[in-house]
Amino acid sequence: METKGYTVAGGNEKGRRFHQLRVGKVIAGGNDSGSAADQLSFPNDVVLDEEDDSLIIADSGNRRVVRWARRNATSGTTIISDIDCIGVVVDGSGALYVVDRIRLEVKKYRKGYTMGTIVAGRNGKGEAFNQLSSPAYAFVDQNHSVYVSEWDDHRVT
Repeated sequence: METKGYTVAGGNEKGRRFHQLRVGKVIAGGNDSGSAADQLSFPNDVVLDEEDDSLIIADSGNRRVVRWARRNATSGTTIISDIDCIGVVVDGSGALYVVDRIRLEVKKYRKGYTMGTIVAGRNGKGEAFNQLSSPAYAFVDQNHSVYVSEWDDHRVT
Protein backbone atom coordinates (compact mmCIF):
# COMPACT_ATOMS: atom_id res chain seq x y z
CA MET A 1 0.00 0.00 0.00
CA GLU A 2 1.21 3.50 -0.67
CA THR A 3 0.68 6.92 0.82
CA LYS A 4 2.24 8.87 -2.04
CA GLY A 5 0.38 12.08 -2.64
CA TYR A 6 -1.56 12.13 0.65
CA THR A 7 -0.81 14.22 3.70
CA VAL A 8 -2.41 14.78 7.08
CA ALA A 9 -2.21 18.05 8.94
CA GLY A 10 -2.67 17.66 12.69
CA GLY A 11 -3.36 21.31 13.39
CA ASN A 12 -5.75 21.63 10.47
CA GLU A 13 -7.75 18.41 11.05
CA LYS A 14 -7.70 17.54 7.34
CA GLY A 15 -6.39 14.96 4.96
CA ARG A 16 -5.30 16.30 1.58
CA ARG A 17 -4.37 14.80 -1.74
CA PHE A 18 -1.72 16.49 -3.84
CA HIS A 19 -1.45 15.95 -7.57
CA GLN A 20 1.75 16.85 -9.39
CA LEU A 21 2.17 20.62 -9.56
CA ARG A 22 -1.34 21.30 -8.24
CA VAL A 23 -2.86 22.66 -5.08
CA GLY A 24 -4.13 20.14 -2.52
CA LYS A 25 -7.79 19.20 -2.16
CA VAL A 26 -9.38 18.33 1.19
CA ILE A 27 -10.76 14.80 1.01
CA ALA A 28 -11.20 13.96 4.71
CA GLY A 29 -12.22 16.21 7.58
CA GLY A 30 -11.90 19.95 7.12
CA ASN A 31 -15.00 20.67 9.22
CA ASP A 32 -13.12 22.03 12.23
CA SER A 33 -11.75 19.79 14.96
CA GLY A 34 -14.25 17.41 16.49
CA SER A 35 -15.46 13.88 17.00
CA ALA A 36 -18.36 13.74 14.54
CA ALA A 37 -18.14 11.36 11.56
CA ASP A 38 -17.24 14.28 9.25
CA GLN A 39 -14.50 15.63 11.55
CA LEU A 40 -10.96 14.74 12.57
CA SER A 41 -8.89 15.78 15.57
CA PHE A 42 -5.10 15.67 15.27
CA PRO A 43 -4.83 13.15 12.43
CA ASN A 44 -1.29 11.77 12.61
CA ASP A 45 -0.97 9.28 9.78
CA VAL A 46 -2.77 8.11 6.67
CA VAL A 47 -2.46 5.11 4.37
CA LEU A 48 -4.19 4.26 1.12
CA ASP A 49 -6.15 1.00 1.03
CA GLU A 50 -6.16 0.37 -2.70
CA GLU A 51 -8.50 -2.61 -2.46
CA ASP A 52 -11.29 -0.47 -0.97
CA ASP A 53 -10.16 2.78 -2.64
CA SER A 54 -10.22 4.43 0.77
CA LEU A 55 -7.93 6.19 3.19
CA ILE A 56 -7.28 4.81 6.65
CA ILE A 57 -6.50 7.64 9.07
CA ALA A 58 -5.00 7.58 12.57
CA ASP A 59 -7.34 10.15 14.17
CA SER A 60 -5.29 10.55 17.34
CA GLY A 61 -7.28 13.30 19.03
CA ASN A 62 -10.39 11.12 18.90
CA ARG A 63 -8.52 7.91 19.82
CA ARG A 64 -9.83 6.13 16.74
CA VAL A 65 -8.89 4.83 13.32
CA VAL A 66 -11.27 5.88 10.55
CA ARG A 67 -11.83 4.72 6.98
CA TRP A 68 -12.67 7.48 4.53
CA ALA A 69 -13.65 6.79 0.90
CA ARG A 70 -11.38 8.70 -1.47
CA ARG A 71 -14.05 9.87 -3.85
CA ASN A 72 -16.83 12.28 -2.81
CA ALA A 73 -17.16 11.07 0.80
CA THR A 74 -18.69 13.47 3.30
CA SER A 75 -17.78 11.44 6.39
CA GLY A 76 -15.63 8.60 7.63
CA THR A 77 -16.40 5.34 9.40
CA THR A 78 -14.73 4.42 12.68
CA ILE A 79 -13.12 1.00 12.25
CA ILE A 80 -11.16 0.88 15.54
CA SER A 81 -11.96 2.90 18.67
CA ASP A 82 -10.38 3.42 22.09
CA ILE A 83 -6.83 3.36 20.71
CA ASP A 84 -4.04 5.90 21.09
CA CYS A 85 -3.04 5.57 17.46
CA ILE A 86 -0.15 7.45 15.98
CA GLY A 87 0.75 5.35 12.95
CA VAL A 88 -1.08 3.09 10.49
CA VAL A 89 0.13 0.82 7.70
CA VAL A 90 -1.52 -1.79 5.48
CA ASP A 91 0.33 -4.88 4.24
CA GLY A 92 0.01 -6.67 0.91
CA SER A 93 -2.77 -8.95 2.20
CA GLY A 94 -4.87 -6.01 3.39
CA ALA A 95 -4.14 -6.41 7.11
CA LEU A 96 -3.98 -3.14 9.05
CA TYR A 97 -1.21 -2.45 11.58
CA VAL A 98 -1.79 0.28 14.18
CA VAL A 99 0.87 1.81 16.43
CA ASP A 100 -0.50 2.56 19.92
CA ARG A 101 1.77 5.07 21.65
CA ILE A 102 0.25 4.70 25.13
CA ARG A 103 -0.01 0.90 25.29
CA LEU A 104 3.47 0.72 23.70
CA GLU A 105 2.45 -1.81 21.08
CA VAL A 106 1.70 -2.47 17.45
CA LYS A 107 -1.43 -4.49 16.67
CA LYS A 108 -2.34 -6.29 13.47
CA TYR A 109 -5.99 -6.30 12.41
CA ARG A 110 -7.04 -8.74 9.72
CA LYS A 111 -9.36 -7.21 7.15
CA GLY A 112 -12.89 -7.08 8.50
CA TYR A 113 -11.89 -7.76 12.13
CA THR A 114 -12.08 -5.34 15.05
CA MET A 115 -9.91 -7.38 17.44
CA GLY A 116 -6.19 -7.12 16.83
CA THR A 117 -3.17 -9.29 17.60
CA ILE A 118 -0.10 -7.73 19.23
CA VAL A 119 2.89 -8.07 16.88
CA ALA A 120 5.36 -5.76 18.66
CA GLY A 121 5.76 -4.46 22.20
CA ARG A 122 3.39 -4.89 25.16
CA ASN A 123 6.18 -6.09 27.44
CA GLY A 124 6.46 -2.87 29.41
CA LYS A 125 8.44 0.23 28.57
CA GLY A 126 12.10 -0.39 27.91
CA GLU A 127 15.00 -0.85 25.56
CA ALA A 128 14.97 -4.66 25.30
CA PHE A 129 14.28 -6.19 21.90
CA ASN A 130 10.74 -7.19 22.94
CA GLN A 131 9.91 -3.77 24.42
CA LEU A 132 9.00 -0.35 23.05
CA SER A 133 9.38 2.97 24.82
CA SER A 134 8.04 5.53 22.36
CA PRO A 135 6.67 3.89 19.21
CA ALA A 136 5.87 6.27 16.38
CA TYR A 137 5.46 4.66 12.97
CA ALA A 138 5.62 1.18 11.50
CA PHE A 139 6.56 -0.42 8.20
CA VAL A 140 5.69 -3.95 7.06
CA ASP A 141 7.75 -5.62 4.34
CA GLN A 142 6.69 -8.26 1.80
CA ASN A 143 7.63 -11.02 4.29
CA HIS A 144 5.32 -9.45 6.91
CA SER A 145 8.25 -8.38 9.11
CA VAL A 146 7.26 -5.36 11.19
CA TYR A 147 9.67 -2.44 11.73
CA VAL A 148 8.86 0.20 14.34
CA SER A 149 10.50 3.61 14.70
CA GLU A 150 10.92 4.87 18.26
CA TRP A 151 11.48 8.49 19.22
CA ASP A 152 12.96 8.20 22.72
CA ASP A 153 15.28 5.28 21.99
CA HIS A 154 16.39 6.75 18.65
CA ARG A 155 16.06 3.37 16.96
CA VAL A 156 14.11 1.20 14.56
CA THR A 157 13.28 -2.27 15.88
